[in-house]
Amino acid sequence: MGDLSKRSTVYFEPEIHHALRVKAANSHQSVSEVVNEAVRLALREDEEDLSAYDERAAEPTLSYEALLKDLKSHGKL
Repeated sequence: MGDLSKRSTVYFEPEIHHALRVKAANSHQSVSEVVNEAVRLALREDEEDLSAYDERAAEPTLSYEALLKDLKSHGKL
């Protein structure tokens, strides 16, 4: 880890901690590296979700009732 790393205390369930340690050992990484990678992936997914939401913001909305009616009219229900 670089000099700019920050320390934080995180409490894991015992099974999760064990899985992290095994994954870290198998991938020749530290537990911190595995956790950082997982957090980066989760944040990237959030960014993609927000981007998709922004792209679709102008689309017309459809109520749940209207959706069910449409599905029924097309023989899907």
